[in-house]
Amino acid sequence: MKAKHQRLILALVALLALIGAGLLAASALRDEAAYFYAPADVRTKGVEPGKAIRLGGMVVRGSLKRAADGVTIHFDVTDGQATVPAIFKGIAPDLFREGSGVVAEGSFDTSGTFVATNLLAKHDERYMPRELEGMRYNEKTHEMKADR
Repeated sequence: MKAKHQRLILALVALLALIGAGLLAASALRDEAAYFYAPADVRTKGVEPGKAIRLGGMVVRGSLKRAADGVTIHFDVTDGQATVPAIFKGIAPDLFREGSGVVAEGSFDTSGTFVATNLLAKHDERYMPRELEGMRYNEKTHEMKADR
């Protein structure tokens, strides 16, 4: 066999190996991927109970209720078109509050309530950690200084 044919066969085998690896990775991720849904998407398309998703929207003002156990939180998530009831058991992020954005990871139960396993609170671009409030960044010296 000529060297030219050997290189061609080697290139084809390498290409097939790359395609195979990509297909294996895609099939493994398909079962693990959590897709982002807005409450209106949930209402119109429907989501099967138990399917892992991410639900994003705003926490409805007046809907945040903490249970007596201190770790269970009931709240509603809206996108302005639809509202979905949600429940979370655990320690909520500091930025999680009524009127703020939230992305909740979890799944729906059979009653239509979203059971969150993780909460990701959204903030705007002006976010400043509590520890750094009253400080500002000096671009010339690259230091943090207290506001006066």
